[in-house]
Amino acid sequence: MLGNIAKIPLKKFHLKKGDLFHGIKKSDKSFYGFGEIYFSWINYNSVKAWKYHKEMHLNLIVPLGKVLFVFYDQKTLETKEFIVGDDNYARLSVPKNIWFGFKGLSKTDNLVVNVASIEHNDNEVLSKNLEEINYDWKLD
Repeated sequence: MLGNIAKIPLKKFHLKKGDLFHGIKKSDKSFYGFGEIYFSWINYNSVKAWKYHKEMHLNLIVPLGKVLFVFYDQKTLETKEFIVGDDNYARLSVPKNIWFGFKGLSKTDNLVVNVASIEHNDNEVLSKNLEEINYDWKLD
């Protein structure tokens, strides 16, 4: 299941009047429809985990800061990590049915944007406490 997560490099254009960052186009192969966009700030060395979407396809972008994303396959007990943000601007295309969490790595601002395939629905998302999945977040 973790092999279905795609990391798509994105372009940044540094312009005289202000920068332009690409995000997602409906013609992208990893676009599965539009439900909503949400923004999540994550403080330095803080962790937001664990979430599991039964229906929502995620498109995660970090336009500001740097964030570690960790994905967990409950069948194989494997994890997969990606760091995206300032030095590695990309979009993570994440299918449904995968546990995930993320950690702020930049000491300044860290902003995660999710272009979700459906609107938020409390009935389609599951949550676990941080310690319920065995992963070392290396917290200070």
